[in-house]
Amino acid sequence: QVQLVESGGGLVQAGGSLRLSCAASSSTGIIYIMDMGWYRQAPGKQRELVAIVSRSGGTEFANAVKGRFTISRDNAKNTVSLQMNSLLPEDTAVYYCYSNWGTNAYWGQGTQVTVSS
Repeated sequence: QVQLVESGGGLVQAGGSLRLSCAASSSTGIIYIMDMGWYRQAPGKQRELVAIVSRSGGTEFANAVKGRFTISRDNAKNTVSLQMNSLLPEDTAVYYCYSNWGTNAYWGQGTQVTVSS
């Protein structure tokens, strides 16, 4: 079982920046996460991929955030961060940390990001 604890988020004006962080842990102390990343869900919409990074460092970004968001991870600390720049009102959503281990997927509790115009 993997637990994901998120931090960051909040309210920011359009054009501003926010940084989200997520730390993974296991009750057994043994953990080997393959992919870590972030999804988001806006009101009335489906959850969608924002950015993901593999254990080897490969990344994938949603077209809507390319050039504005960057993702980084620390395999030794089992953490992932999402730096969000040039935020737009349409980035407003609940952001969820994601990780997987084998065939199991794990989610954080979600953190609200609100971008005012």
